[in-house]
Amino acid sequence: MVTVPANVRAVASGYGLGIGGAVLALALSLVGVLALTLAGVASLPARLGVLLVLGQYVPFIGFPLAYLRWRGFDWAGVREYFGIEVPSLRELALVVVGFLAVLTLTLGTAIVVTEVLGLTPASNSAGELAQDVPSLVPVLVLASLLVIGPSEETLFRGTVQNRLRETLPAPAAIVLTAALFAAVHVTALTGSLGARATTIVILFIPSLVFGLVYEHTRNLVVPALIHGIWNSFVFLSIYASVALGDGTGSGAAAVVPLV
Repeated sequence: MVTVPANVRAVASGYGLGIGGAVLALALSLVGVLALTLAGVASLPARLGVLLVLGQYVPFIGFPLAYLRWRGFDWAGVREYFGIEVPSLRELALVVVGFLAVLTLTLGTAIVVTEVLGLTPASNSAGELAQDVPSLVPVLVLASLLVIGPSEETLFRGTVQNRLRETLPAPAAIVLTAALFAAVHVTALTGSLGARATTIVILFIPSLVFGLVYEHTRNLVVPALIHGIWNSFVFLSIYASVALGDGTGSGAAAVVPLV
């Protein structure tokens, strides 16, 4: 009988959870949109609401909760495993530092990739929605803070990174989780494979910051806040570009990618 090393099992389990959550999100989103179409519901807010519930809350929070319950964790154990606490003043300061780190490193990487290497990044479907319907930006900002940031961090940092950390050292767990997190965004991107690959490389940078902050604080709320604030900043940048710039927001969307 072949014995699989614990670290291999951890990587397989962690990546299975991350990929499984992403596939479930895509499948549920398609089902939700199809159901609304068949019901004759064409309202953008209604579709957005369904996508946030079926494409975020259920697969990125519900799926990890079901996994941990299957492993035998009670609700108190789940909270302890994730590390969910009201942030201290020091942790709130770290949220600001983390956001500034994401801003500086991501913009720097994006400029090198686009201006120095001459590569073209892909667009994000949510960013395109913000460009096409700027009136939805306030809703997208709230969704970033209350849905997208908390949901995606629950699956990737709270579940995948934690599962890897059960047997792997912190640097390996952070890098492997960041790589997976950036890669699964391929389904939300539009453009050629080369453009999508370029954006995934850029997205790896904020993913690393989220993982480092989570490892340092062991409080899932902190990277969730940084994540939500970053996406809010991107949506507001697109809105400002549409309102004051070229009228499309394409420049902002290219330079500051959503995560």
